[in-house]
Amino acid sequence: MNAPAVPSAPSTARRSKSPQGVKITGTGSCLPATPLTNADLEKLMETSDEWIVQRTGIRSRYRINPALGESTHTLAAEALRRALAAAGLAATDLDLIIVATMTPEMACPASACRVAADVGATRAGAFDLNAACSGFVFGLNTAHDLIKGGAYRRIAVVGADCLSTLMDYSTAGRGTAIIFGDAAGAAIVEACDDAGKGILAQSMHCDGEGWKEIYVPECERDFPPGVACDPSKYGHVQMNGAAVFKFAVGTFSDLIQETLDAAGMAAADLDMLVCHQSNMRILQSARERFGLPEDKLYVNIDRVGNTVGASVPLCLDELCRAGRIKPGQKVMFVAFGGGLTWGSSLWQL
Repeated sequence: MNAPAVPSAPSTARRSKSPQGVKITGTGSCLPATPLTNADLEKLMETSDEWIVQRTGIRSRYRINPALGESTHTLAAEALRRALAAAGLAATDLDLIIVATMTPEMACPASACRVAADVGATRAGAFDLNAACSGFVFGLNTAHDLIKGGAYRRIAVVGADCLSTLMDYSTAGRGTAIIFGDAAGAAIVEACDDAGKGILAQSMHCDGEGWKEIYVPECERDFPPGVACDPSKYGHVQMNGAAVFKFAVGTFSDLIQETLDAAGMAAADLDMLVCHQSNMRILQSARERFGLPEDKLYVNIDRVGNTVGASVPLCLDELCRAGRIKPGQKVMFVAFGGGLTWGSSLWQL
C-alpha cells in the first residue's frame, strides 16, 4: 500500500522571462547609536587626532554596543526596513535578500536569514556574500543580472559590517583600529519596463595572491608563510597598510577608467561617483585624475570611517536622501578590499 501523498507547499519558483530593465527604487542605512571619535581613541591607545586625520582623513566613526542589542544583522535589518519604506514595499514583496558582510555573528545561519526573519520577508530566499569592502558592489551586480534574466523581480542588497568586533583597541592595533567603523546600508533593486535602465558596464576582480595583505587569523595555519603565529592576534584584522594603500592607489583609478571604456563614456558623463571610503587621499587622487568637481565624488569617511561592505550603500543612501542622486542619472559605484578584490557597477538610473 502506498503512503498518502504529502501536500506540497505553494511554489515560489520563478520561470525565466525576457530581458527587462532594472532600477533602484529605495535605499536605507543605519549607524550604531555610539560615535567613536579620535578623542575617544586617544584614551585607548597612543595616538592623536592630528595623526589620524593626517593619515586617513577620519575624525569619527561608529561602534556597536552589544548591550544595546546592536550587531551586524540588527543594523542590516534596520537599514533594510528603511529601504523598503523608501521603495513603498512590504518585506513580503521581496524575492531575495543578499547581505554583503565579512562580520557575520556566526558561521550558520547566514546573517541574511536572520535579517529576513527580523523584517518579515517570509517569501524571500536569502544568502550572505563575502567580498570584504567590495561586497555590496558585487551583490549589486549579482542582483541586477538575476533580475535582468527574468528569474526575480525584487531583490534587497544589504551591505553591513561591524569591524569593531575584529579590532584591537590598544596601541599595538592602532594601525587598523583608527580606520574602521560599523554601519549598514541597503538598496531595493527591482525589474521595470524601461529596458534602458540598469547596468551599463560592470566588473569584478580578484588577486588571491594578495590575501595575506588583509586577513583575520583564527588559528596557527591562518598566518601567511614567513609570519610567526601570534595567538594575541587571533580574531583581529591584520593589515599591511603600505601594501594595501599601494594596491588601492594603483587599482582605483584604473578600475574607473576600465568601466568608463566598457560603457563608451568619459568621466565628464558621470553624474556621481560613489566610492568605497577607504582613505581620503585615495579619493582625492581619483577625483583629480578624472578632473571631477567635488560635488561629483561623494565623501563621508571623515564622519563614519571605513565601514567596509556598508561603505558604498551608506554613501548611496545619504546621497538619495539629500536629493543628489535621481532617476535619469548615470552613477558609478566602485570598491576594493580584502581578497584582494575590486569591482564596479555603472548604472543608468
